[in-house]
Amino acid sequence: MREIILISFLGPDQPNQFTRLMQVLSTHSLQILDVGQAVIHNQLTLGIVVSSDDQTATALAMKEILILAHDIGLTVRFKPISATEYDQWVSEGGRTRYIVTALAPELTAEHLQAVTNIVSNQGFNIETVIRLSGRPQLQNQSEGPKRSCVQFGLSGQMLDATAMRAACLRLSSELSIDIAVQEDNAYRRNSRLVCFDMDSTLIEQEVIDELAIEAGVGEQVAEITERAMQGELDFQQSFRARVALLKGLDASVLPKIAERLTITEGAERLITTLKSLGYRTAILSGGFQYFAEYLQAKLGIDEVHANVLDVQDGHVTGEVKGHIVDGARKAFLLRELADNMGISPEQTIAVGDGANDLPMLSLAGLGVAFRAKPLVRQNANQAISSVGLDGVLYLLGVHDKDLNCV
Repeated sequence: MREIILISFLGPDQPNQFTRLMQVLSTHSLQILDVGQAVIHNQLTLGIVVSSDDQTATALAMKEILILAHDIGLTVRFKPISATEYDQWVSEGGRTRYIVTALAPELTAEHLQAVTNIVSNQGFNIETVIRLSGRPQLQNQSEGPKRSCVQFGLSGQMLDATAMRAACLRLSSELSIDIAVQEDNAYRRNSRLVCFDMDSTLIEQEVIDELAIEAGVGEQVAEITERAMQGELDFQQSFRARVALLKGLDASVLPKIAERLTITEGAERLITTLKSLGYRTAILSGGFQYFAEYLQAKLGIDEVHANVLDVQDGHVTGEVKGHIVDGARKAFLLRELADNMGISPEQTIAVGDGANDLPMLSLAGLGVAFRAKPLVRQNANQAISSVGLDGVLYLLGVHDKDLNCV
């Protein structure tokens, strides 16, 4: 008769423990069906599911495990598992699994209780809990940007995706926390291309507003820009109207504007890390090529696609050359870049803040609305507002400790 036993260990983590435990199981030829381990603050939790047809071998192995566990300071428990229970675990292993990522400058017990309440209401079981952010210091807490991230690995079947998304958005608004829910599939683990909007994403300003200030038409252009970002106006129509107001602007102001652009918090850290991990990066912007190329050189972006401001005799004509990069164009470019790399759109990531970013955010495997308007947050796959742009790394499962190696 085949016996199946779950062996659970708890106690201080020490070198060579796992090897010694495996040696006992190997000596008695026990089959290992499953194994998992976690260590937090040097405290070990280890589970091993073993199986054997030889009851004598199983009994001898359990006896030796008890002696060894006592010698190395571990508490051990044995739990028999029926074949029916084990078969159910096997069948559940084929279900779609999910990753829920919680981000905030500081995650409190209230935050985590609220997030896990949403998870429980959807019928999920939490299988893993991993802190992706570094351990907070007890002193000098004011130094540098604050960010905290915990990742939950879930098993089970989502009951209502729409209700879960609505609950996450509501909680984000109430507690100033970001919550991302993703399928844990092969595409998530093998993304290769990251496409960024520029204005109000990689940089804090809207460049066309900066140009308008220099041209003396700041208020008129800012009003049109805001309405376009809220999705109230067609982008192409509003863009042409704003550019027309720039007619006659001396092009010599472009370098001055470029130099005063403010790089968004976390952007440099994000781009540097992505490049070190082998991702290709691109700017797909409804702004202007001159400033996109300036950022390309500054941040090390691989390629840029933006609007070309027409300049003649040293002055802006109020027109643009070639295609206007609107929402549809951004989605087209993302797909084209993916095709050129030989990857699927599911292996791409898109980050933006405006309504004209929604087509590429929807097409990408991971679409992130960054500090976006309410309309964009509601329609994007994921949203980040509480931390800097490098919070995107947590959605990729990158641990802060991994960054010491890149």
